[in-house]
Amino acid sequence: MSQEQSSFKPTLGLFDGTMIVAGSMIGSGIFIVSADITRNTGSAGWLIVVWLLTGFMTLTAALSYGELSGMFPKAGGQYVYLKEAYNPLMAFLYGWSFFAVIQTATIAAVGVAFSKFLAYMVPELGNEYLLFNVAGLNIYSGQLVAIAIVILLTYINSRGVKEGKFIQTVFTSAKLLALFGLIVFGFVLVKESFWAENWETGFTARTLTQGADGGFIPGAWEGIAGAALLGAIASSMVGSIFSSDAWNNVTFIAGEMKNPKRNIGLSLFLGTLIVTVIYVCANLMYLNALPLNELALPQDDRVAVAAANRIFPSFGTILIAVLIMVSTFGCNNGLILAGARVYYTMAKDGLFFRKVGTLNQHSVPQFALWIQCLVASAWCLSGKYGQLLDMISFVVVLFYILTIIGIFILRKKRPDADRPYKAFGYPFLPLLYILMGSAFCLLLIIYKPQFTWPGLIIVLLGVPLYYIAISSNKKAAREQ
Repeated sequence: MSQEQSSFKPTLGLFDGTMIVAGSMIGSGIFIVSADITRNTGSAGWLIVVWLLTGFMTLTAALSYGELSGMFPKAGGQYVYLKEAYNPLMAFLYGWSFFAVIQTATIAAVGVAFSKFLAYMVPELGNEYLLFNVAGLNIYSGQLVAIAIVILLTYINSRGVKEGKFIQTVFTSAKLLALFGLIVFGFVLVKESFWAENWETGFTARTLTQGADGGFIPGAWEGIAGAALLGAIASSMVGSIFSSDAWNNVTFIAGEMKNPKRNIGLSLFLGTLIVTVIYVCANLMYLNALPLNELALPQDDRVAVAAANRIFPSFGTILIAVLIMVSTFGCNNGLILAGARVYYTMAKDGLFFRKVGTLNQHSVPQFALWIQCLVASAWCLSGKYGQLLDMISFVVVLFYILTIIGIFILRKKRPDADRPYKAFGYPFLPLLYILMGSAFCLLLIIYKPQFTWPGLIIVLLGVPLYYIAISSNKKAAREQ
């Protein structure tokens, strides 16, 4: 008979935390989204600026979260920070959005990306191989592969945090080394360099022509058109922010970190710094290996495949397919491991199914893992995760802004609280992130409203759910 445990076991060190940050961030985005960024901005300079802006925002946010992680070294991370700075309703709205879409749809998207690149070697396992139709819903073999990966990783993580840690370390180390190698080879082995040609575009924003040659023409970015450039940058950053997201996952597992007051803040900084450097270098490599038109318009937006085929003409496609499979497998392991800890903490607060707030004999929230698996699998079958992720970039950044504002609130509410680590550059860097994040959200509201209101609707659906949960708790208390 299995025996439930009452608390998490601290078994993860600084290296493990850094691997969770880096591994959760690097999925499939860096191999794909640069094509859309190039189409939106049309120049080498602005492509790199978009990635630098995203990297700066991510690093600034991570350094700011260090203070909160030191103050509240508990499982649940950002959910706990929002509860302490604001109120339980604000925390629930984040936790609900996290469960409904943010984490589960990301797990689905990363799983389907795995199957998409597996299809390079086994076409019958891809996302275009129709198996059958159920009640008007087409089921593709790639969706079932994605679900199988999610179930496998959920099972492994239900066996204990050490098993999940091993997979995270192996797969994250492998993809970091492989990405580093690809960047180096992209400069050393490529037969024809397009570096000088691409950098002739400088920082002159351009629009993609609709002509037969698919080339670029200079855009007129004065007056009203100047605002259009800001809209193009905000639209571009939807992809780069998604590619750089999930860095905060390590905060959710604070209960399993050794010396969490020190190690969470450090792992946030080290992990985001490593990934930011690799992302910028990868895009510099793309600019060396590919002409700008090909960077903007590769088949199915697979920029890394196009670059690899110029570096390794005979086996570039297979090489990138294997790299992305390794990358997405490790990424999903980190997402699955960390996400369940948020629902566990919500259940402990009486705001989720009671069973979710229990640990199994391996000291992990098994029921939380499997309910997360169920929702992620449903998103895999729906095929709607891509649109959802576009729609929630706005919400994700909005919650980051609110959490960082929470630092200012807590400095005023609890001036004497223990702060083993203080936000770097306070108040200027946190304030700068708030301004940059607000500008990003505002530009999306103006230029891409379809990316904003669906996410807000999902968040607001949590309001009645919160009061239903509160009412249910009061009723249960009266009956006891």
